[in-house]
Amino acid sequence: MFSKEEASQLRQAFWTTFGQYISPQLSAEGLRVNWINYKTGLKHVYFKMEADKKTATISIELAHPDSGIQELFFEQFLEFKNILHTTTGEEWLWELHHTDDSGKTTSRIYQQINGVSIFNKNDWPALISFFKPRIIALDEFWNDVKDGFDALK
Repeated sequence: MFSKEEASQLRQAFWTTFGQYISPQLSAEGLRVNWINYKTGLKHVYFKMEADKKTATISIELAHPDSGIQELFFEQFLEFKNILHTTTGEEWLWELHHTDDSGKTTSRIYQQINGVSIFNKNDWPALISFFKPRIIALDEFWNDVKDGFDALK
């Protein structure tokens, strides 16, 4: 078991390592990008990567405070579902109005792996292998479809 400080340091060390590993990768537009804090350019739409002591998740999170507008965003993403699945090479999970650990209601489209821990350095290669191709594919997907969200800005 780790203290809060040790856990925080391990998390930070992982994300620093991941950031260094992926930083040479350019975006679909050929630009440098902060992969860990990916900017979609659309308010309330985030690409999130999370890892804890049991799982790792990468997601498109729709966090608009108005659930009706959040649903409109979700429906718009559904229009592009086949493009997402083709670009990522896999089926993703779709969850309308998910309540997170802090009680906030969001919608999300995600992939998850179990049995990995950010606190076990031996799992870091598996975490990197999980996150890297998916965040790159999300960038490619977003580059192809982001104009379809102009009406929702």
